[in-house]
Amino acid sequence: MDAAAVDRPPLRSLLFVPGTRTDWLPKARAAGADAAILDLEDAVPATGKLAARAQVADAIARAAAAPADQAGRMALFVRVNPLDGWAGAEELRAVVRRGLAGIVLPKVRSAQDVKLADRLLGWCEQEQGLSPGQVALVPLLETARGLREAYDIARAVPRIAYLGALTPPGGDVERAVGYRWSPGGTETVALRSRVLLDARAAEVPCPVSGLWTRITDLPGLRAFAEQNRSLGYEGMMAIHPSHVPVINQVFSPSPDELDRCAELIAAVEAAQEDGRGAVTFQGEMVDEAMASTARLVLGRHRAQIRMTDELPPSGL
Repeated sequence: MDAAAVDRPPLRSLLFVPGTRTDWLPKARAAGADAAILDLEDAVPATGKLAARAQVADAIARAAAAPADQAGRMALFVRVNPLDGWAGAEELRAVVRRGLAGIVLPKVRSAQDVKLADRLLGWCEQEQGLSPGQVALVPLLETARGLREAYDIARAVPRIAYLGALTPPGGDVERAVGYRWSPGGTETVALRSRVLLDARAAEVPCPVSGLWTRITDLPGLRAFAEQNRSLGYEGMMAIHPSHVPVINQVFSPSPDELDRCAELIAAVEAAQEDGRGAVTFQGEMVDEAMASTARLVLGRHRAQIRMTDELPPSGL
């Protein structure tokens, strides 16, 4: 199977879980996270990385082997360390196995970084008997160069998914770009918008954004999530289980929105049967373009339902 043929499910919420605390995965699942990102990079001190690697590999293997009613429907990702030596390749070999949905690759600077990761992942897939391209690749754009080259990075290999701009306060991106973070996020709107446009132009599925680091400020989280949704993102990464329900709600269409989409499609199709290309609907002039957008909303919603209700424990 060609990597381009892999259908990536939509993910509203991707929750970081320290690689040393795989026992927190049930909490992530109970919070309703669509995916958990087991973190082997920043969340693990240098002295504990080998032990965390083994722990994460075991958690993925157990999730793949568990019955569906025990494993739940949460996809599993792993944020590895930068692939700047053989240690990075060995880390991939340890965690790429049945049950892994994708690899989150930090500190991506250029398309060459993801091409290297793609080759290594291909070898790991072959070694594990997995289909080519099965493991998604999520590049983190945490340097000025990486952000500048987002389009080239996004189109470098077919397995890239969920690419977006992450703009937390005080992190790598703020340091690299030099902006001064504010809760309103106005200083990064242009950056998040440009990266999203690059991802869309490269046809990367399901772009996601983030992060919100103020754990108890749920109103602020909601406002930031709604801003990202308005820009066109389909989900967000999160650092705390309490953030997941808010993110899931923001990135899910409401019952009223779903009803309106269905009614708009019906109105346009009825007009087309009468030989008309446009029709007045709820005080607005609508046509096939609006109907196509409504079908996309309904299609994404159905895909989300399938992911939560039907997928095996592997998440993909």
